[in-house]
Amino acid sequence: MDILQLIDRLEELFNEAKAVPFTHNVLVDEDRMLEIIDQMRIVIPEEVKKAQQIIGQRDRFLAQAQEEADRTIALAREKADQMIQKDVVTQEATRRAEQILAQGRADAEATRRDADDYVLDTLVNLQDSLEKTLNQVRNGVMAVQQDQMRKSIPTSSTQSMVEKVEK
Repeated sequence: MDILQLIDRLEELFNEAKAVPFTHNVLVDEDRMLEIIDQMRIVIPEEVKKAQQIIGQRDRFLAQAQEEADRTIALAREKADQMIQKDVVTQEATRRAEQILAQGRADAEATRRDADDYVLDTLVNLQDSLEKTLNQVRNGVMAVQQDQMRKSIPTSSTQSMVEKVEK
């Protein structure tokens, strides 16, 4: 179950609550409310774990990119050394080795950027989801408070009945 469903259940519980006459209070089923809160405590750390997994994936992507870059550089150096040994192609070997090194660096940087973009997009989506959830919780709390206030304000007929009783 995700956090949004739990918030909906919590809001539903408050909507079903019975108002205590002449107060701003409502009676809520304590067991149901505590059950929902316990489930929220379980779900929220799962969302945080997801974010940590995404960061772990990013680190693995970066490590793989570094390994690929190191392999490419090592390969380029090997090829450069072989080419240098040949007198006629020494200049071509140097140029080609630099090209391979540059390509390896460019590939590694592109992989790093892709990994960072992926992590950023995923974290932004998670942030948006958490902000929406927080807004829904705030709206639910505000709605319950407004409902409680509305229920606690006596109407004109109730006021006249109260005045008669007081006389």
